[in-house]
Amino acid sequence: MLTANLHSHVARVRESTPLVHCLTNLVVTNFTANVLLALGTAPAMVVAREEVAQFAPIADALSVNLGTLDVPQTRAIRAAVEAANVANTPWILDPVAVGPLAFRTEFAFDLLDAKPAVIRGNASEIISLSGGTASGRGVDSTAATDATLDATQVLALKTQAVVAVTGATDYVTDGRRTVALSNGSPLMTRVTGVGCALSATVAAFVGACASRDAWFDATVAAIACSAIAGELAARDAALPGSFAVAYLDRLASLGADDIDKTLVLREIA
Repeated sequence: MLTANLHSHVARVRESTPLVHCLTNLVVTNFTANVLLALGTAPAMVVAREEVAQFAPIADALSVNLGTLDVPQTRAIRAAVEAANVANTPWILDPVAVGPLAFRTEFAFDLLDAKPAVIRGNASEIISLSGGTASGRGVDSTAATDATLDATQVLALKTQAVVAVTGATDYVTDGRRTVALSNGSPLMTRVTGVGCALSATVAAFVGACASRDAWFDATVAAIACSAIAGELAARDAALPGSFAVAYLDRLASLGADDIDKTLVLREIA
């Protein structure tokens, strides 16, 4: 991943203002919208079962988050995903808390058959989706990302999706190429919605792509921007409340110089 390529994805998102359809959880709706606005994109929280199939093809990308899943939402998600696939609109799956909870785990496995463009989760979630056994604690992972690299690659090859596992070190893979990113801040885990908003950020970057060939690079760029913004925001604010505001400000102001000076990225053979 060349830094110049990362810059191009950031510029493309800001120039094209992709419309991101978010079917996310009740806890993070507002923060997710603010993150997308800070990035220069257009968020849309159209959630009604009666409307999602109409709206998904209008959007540039669809972000599906299972955080506060219930039966009505599963119906809306299915309708939106089906419509997105017909329209060739890329969609991102955030499998929140799959593994220990049977209802959402079964639903997440069903969604894998619908071909997400990107799957973004924590280590426990990705291990579970790859067929392994992982014990998450609600939305929190009890596994380290380093321990899930094989599972991440297996899941990518199985689903033909780009898979991103995020934690202390973030990994992105399509099963053939793998990149590790080591930016961020522990404060990113102290603010509700940073991880969920990251999945919507990935949707924005993927939605700005001209073809699926760029989805891998776009996912790396999205995760790098979020982590770098978090790392820089932690220099501005030492506590969660002020950090949340600083994170939005850093996303909005993030420039090429910030990326060049801060990015810690390595390709894994």
